[in-house]
Amino acid sequence: MGKMVRMISRDGGAFCMAVDSTDMAAQAEQYHKTSAVMTAAVGRLLTAASMMGYLLKGEKDSVTLRLAGDGPAGALIAVANSSGDVKAYTGNPVVELPLNQYGKLDVSGAVGKNGTLTVIKDLGMKEPYIGQTPIVSGEIAEDITNYFAASEQTPTVCALGVLVNPDLTVQAAGGFLVQLLPGAEEGIIDRLEKNIEGLPPVSRMVADGITPEEICRRALDGFSPELLDSREASYRCDCSRERVERALRSLGREELEQMVQEQEVTQVECHFCDKKYCFSQKEILQIANS
Repeated sequence: MGKMVRMISRDGGAFCMAVDSTDMAAQAEQYHKTSAVMTAAVGRLLTAASMMGYLLKGEKDSVTLRLAGDGPAGALIAVANSSGDVKAYTGNPVVELPLNQYGKLDVSGAVGKNGTLTVIKDLGMKEPYIGQTPIVSGEIAEDITNYFAASEQTPTVCALGVLVNPDLTVQAAGGFLVQLLPGAEEGIIDRLEKNIEGLPPVSRMVADGITPEEICRRALDGFSPELLDSREASYRCDCSRERVERALRSLGREELEQMVQEQEVTQVECHFCDKKYCFSQKEILQIANS
C-alpha cells in the first residue's frame, strides 16, 4: 500500500500532496518485468497518475495519462481512480540505455524529448476531458508541471522519483505536487521555490524513511501547513471476465465468428496485470449471438 497525504497552507494560498508509491511501482515491475530505466519511467508516470487521480472529486472519476515520445520506450499509460489506486502499462518493458550525464537512469532518453502527454479525465460526463501538451524533457515530472501550467492554468511544481536496486527491484518511489491556489499572496512563489530547491530528491527522501506528511511539511515550511486528509493507495487492476466479454462483443459478430474458425481457444491478456482470460469456441459464439 502507498501512503497519500494532502496539506494546505493556513492562509489557503498553497497546496501540497505527496505519496510514497514504492509498493505501487514495485507491483508494476513485478507484472511487467521492466528493465531498470523502464521501471523508473513507469514508476514515475504511475506516481503522477495516482496523485492526479486523488485530485478528482467524483467517486467514479478516473484519469488516464498517456506519454508517447519518440524514444525506444514507446507509449506509457497509467490509469488512476479518485482514490489514487493506479494501474500502468508500457508497450516496451525492456529498454537498455547507458546512464545519463548525471550518472542516473536515462528516463528522458527512453521516453524521448519529442511527443505528447495526453491527459484524459473521465468525470462521468457525456464526453471525457482531454488535454494534450508537448513533451518538454521526457523526465516526466517536468512534463506534468508543464501540463498543469498549459492545460489547467495552475502554477505547479511536480517531483517524481524511483530508486531501482541492482537486482531490478524497487527500493523507493514517491512524488509530490505543490500548487498555488487562487488568491495566493504575492511573494509566496519565491518562498515556495526556496523550500523546494532545498529538498533532496523525493525518492531519496522516501528511501530515508521520510513520510509523505513530512515531505509536505518541508515543502510548505513557513506556511503553517494543515493536514487535509490521507489515505492508502495501491496498484490495482480492475479487469474482469465480464469486462473482457464486453470488449470482445464490441468487435462485432463477423470478427468473432472468424476467431472461432481460426482457433479453438481465444486467449485475452490484460495489459495492466497480465491476467489471462480464455474463451472456448462455444463461449465466443455465445458472445457473438448476445
